[in-house]
Amino acid sequence: KKYNHISFVRDLVSSVDNLQRALEAVPNDDSQLSEPIKNLIIGLEIVEKEIINTLEKHNVKQISPLGEKFDYNIHQAIFEVPTNEHDPGYVVEVSQKGYLLHDRLVRPAMVGISKRSEEETLEQKNKEK
Repeated sequence: KKYNHISFVRDLVSSVDNLQRALEAVPNDDSQLSEPIKNLIIGLEIVEKEIINTLEKHNVKQISPLGEKFDYNIHQAIFEVPTNEHDPGYVVEVSQKGYLLHDRLVRPAMVGISKRSEEETLEQKNKEK
């Protein structure tokens, strides 16, 4: 009974993603937008918050793991990013948020993880010699 609505949640989260993508596409400088468009955007932001709150009320949590250590139980690595700024194996980009229903994975977060840059790998090999 606790997980009875998991298929409904799976279907719903893709709609939530689309709403969030639409809101992310709104330009930061909204001075060029007309007043009705600004009001529409405010309304969509309110709807998004309400949907997220309703999901949380029913024990559905978003997984947005930016900066966290990669966890194969709830994350799915889709690419690697060579970098010197982060230790290897950390989430440096989230392409798609994941979701949990109670403690059960509804959808893993699609992420990019850090790996050593080519330069750092060469330096380490040279040190080992």
